[in-house]
This record gives sequence, C-alpha cells and structure tokens, in this order.
Amino acid sequence: MFSLRFALALLVLITVPVVFADFFAPYPYDLQNREAPFHPPTRVRFFHEGKLTFPFVYKYKLVDPLFKVYEEDRSVRCKLKFLTSTPWGFKLVSVEEPCRLYLLGADGLGRDVLSRLLYGGRYSLGVAVIGTLTTFFVGALVGGLSGYFGGKVDAVIMRLAEVLMSIPGFYLLLSLRAVFPLELSSGQVFLIIVFILSFLGWASLARVVRGMVLSIREKEFVLAAKTYGASTLRIIFKHVLPNTYFYLVVSATMAVPAFILGEASLSLLGLGIQEPEPSWGNMLSQVRNVSYLAHYPWLLTPGVAIFLTVLAFNLLGDALLKKQRDESQGK
Repeated sequence: MFSLRFALALLVLITVPVVFADFFAPYPYDLQNREAPFHPPTRVRFFHEGKLTFPFVYKYKLVDPLFKVYEEDRSVRCKLKFLTSTPWGFKLVSVEEPCRLYLLGADGLGRDVLSRLLYGGRYSLGVAVIGTLTTFFVGALVGGLSGYFGGKVDAVIMRLAEVLMSIPGFYLLLSLRAVFPLELSSGQVFLIIVFILSFLGWASLARVVRGMVLSIREKEFVLAAKTYGASTLRIIFKHVLPNTYFYLVVSATMAVPAFILGEASLSLLGLGIQEPEPSWGNMLSQVRNVSYLAHYPWLLTPGVAIFLTVLAFNLLGDALLKKQRDESQGK
C-alpha cells in the first residue's frame, strides 16, 4: 500500500502543476531575457540581517559575460508575491520588479526553465496518456476479435502483429516520422507522434489479450450469453473484454513510460516537438553539449522530471500487479 500511495502522490505532484501550468509557471514558456542567458537558479531568502522576514530575492547581475557568472546585487531586494496578477496572468508566485524569479535557472535565451518544464510536460504527458489510451483500445479490440472468432481471422491478425513486433521499434519510429514534412506545427507533430507510438504498441498487447480471450470464451457465462441470443459484439464488449480489464489497467501503467521516453527520444533528436514550444525531450537537447552540462547543470531538470514520472508509473504498475495477485490468492 505504501508504494501505491507514494506513486499516486508523486503523480499528483507532477501532473497538477503541468495541467495548470498557466497558474504555476512564473512566466510564459517563450519569454526571453537576453540580458540573463544561463541565469543560475534564484536563491530565495527568508532571513535579512539575522531576522526572519517575508521571502525575498536579490537582483542578480552578470559579472562575467564570457563564462556567464552571476552575483547577487545586495543593494536591490525584491519581495515575492503570491496569488497575484502579473502581465502574464494570475500566478501562484511572482516577484517585484526589477528582479526576475528563476527557481530552476534559465536557458541560453534567458527563458525560465521551470516555466518551460511545466508547459513542456503537457506535450510529454499528453503523448503518453493519449497514446496509451489509443494503443490499449486498439490492442484490446483487435486481440478480443482475434481470440473470439479464431480461425482465419485469428491467423491474419496474429501474423500482422508478428510482423510489426519483428521490426526494430526505434528505427521504425524514426522512419515513420521522417516520412512527414519537417515544417509542421507542434500540434501536428504531437498528433503524428501519438499515431506512430500507438501504431507500434498495439501488436504485443493484442497477442496477450487474444490468449486471455481464447480461455474466457469457453467460460459458462459466455456460453449462457450465446444461449440467450446475445449478439457477438455484445458478448465481446459486455462479457469477454471486461474480464481483461485489470490486466489492461496494470499494463497501461507499465506502458506509459515507454511513450514518455519515445517522445523524449524523438524531440531530443530534433524530430519531435519543435522550438520555441517546449517538451521535456527538446529541452534535454541542450545538454548534449557536455560543457553545458558541466557549467549549467540545471538544464538537466527535464531529465529528472522524466525519471520521476517513469518511476511513479512503474511503482504504480507494480503496486496494482501485487494487489491483483493478492486478490487472486484470496488475501
């Protein structure tokens, strides 16, 4: 139970700020500050001259433009503001002028990394959720039909699934994406990535569902439904597929990380979501330069977000699988 609660809590901490990024992100994802490239994370202070005070930050000044070295200007102190209107909308936290609030630092164009991380999560998590739902709907439906009808229908579907499963997934992913023009909007690229990942993912699921349906179709309740004259589609959707529900839920939680990593891989290679719109993948493309990683480690925060999200879904899947086993053993 602890792992289940921890996974759910971690997912809530990740998804809520992403869904409500307009409220949680201090700035728009494309707002540039050319005077603050690679700005380090802003240090929030709670003490002034040894006394507890309202949270504030100092203004930072660029003292070495070549190596991007910043220092706090102690002569300029700016208080944080909470739940206030700003030129960019109603925000959870903001800061008084002339200071800027970069809680996770800024990138090479002076864009707030935290804001881009939250807005970018919409694409990365959106691909995972929509892609998983599409894959599991198609896989469950095709596998159910294959297992229920058997014969030639089963043979054709399973041979098609085996052909897809025999193709190296990552190279097929790159090939299918390369077919489409590169001059596409991020929304169009988003839909293409969902289509590609769903196209790759349904085959293995369909094989497992088909095996389960081969057993379920011989159960007494299915034979009783046939006796009462229920239609084939009603039997499949009302009696057969619902008995694969728990497996599908557990498998879905295990599959989400693959979609997140698939989107991140495409965007990291420049074939996914395009700048200036962020995704966790294209944000990570900046740290392919080792010197950037050494001098500006905060650029790696999208990788941390991916790691935590994948960890949360894997823990959730493990916890649900353990719960299923306990229930099947009567515990």
